[in-house]
Amino acid sequence: MSLPRVGVTCDLEGSRERVFLRTSYLQAIAAAGGRPLLLPPVIPELAAGYIDGIDGLFLTGGGDIEPSFFNAQPATELYKVVPERDAFELTLTRAALAAGKPILAICRGLQVLNVAAGGDLYQDIGMQVPGALEHSQKEPRGQPTHSLQVMDGTALAAILGPQAQVNSLHHQAVCRVGQGLKVSALAADGIIEALEGEGGGAVIGVQWHPEDLYRSDPRQEALFKYFVDAVLR
Repeated sequence: MSLPRVGVTCDLEGSRERVFLRTSYLQAIAAAGGRPLLLPPVIPELAAGYIDGIDGLFLTGGGDIEPSFFNAQPATELYKVVPERDAFELTLTRAALAAGKPILAICRGLQVLNVAAGGDLYQDIGMQVPGALEHSQKEPRGQPTHSLQVMDGTALAAILGPQAQVNSLHHQAVCRVGQGLKVSALAADGIIEALEGEGGGAVIGVQWHPEDLYRSDPRQEALFKYFVDAVLR
């Protein structure tokens, strides 16, 4: 049996001269039994056409989403905004949702998933959420720094259990949840840490970086295996 084809989104350098991606994303998918295929965001008009060639979609991390994509004006200094990547990934995600493809979305990917479904974002947690935890850790990426509560009855609860310790490398977060999505995990300060599809399809987005934790935490490894198993079905 051939390995399932997992389309993996890539980032663009500020100069737009190079496409790049951290190898840990690819290693995590391969370790779970998937065959990662890179999806370069250089021509947004080609995005929807990739869907027929993949079995599942993996949305990776990166910089901030241009606020105009969720009908907002910049409210704070933005980090590494690449509108071409935004346009590409939003089109790609909407096409994957329409086609019923499994989706795993990580950090920025969770935010892309939410915006693609019509939701919006806090542009800066520290500025817009009084009393929030520090969500942009200074510790190494592989070190968990805060806990989260997983909602009962969700797919994520079956994977992680009721609680988990995660890393945190973001300053933006989901605010209003998009259509067809539901909250499946919260940080202690109320920040949404995970979303999943309401319709029972294998659509999961998480705000942390499990690709930096899966070697030391079997539950994070199980998240990738859940996704790849869904791609196989």
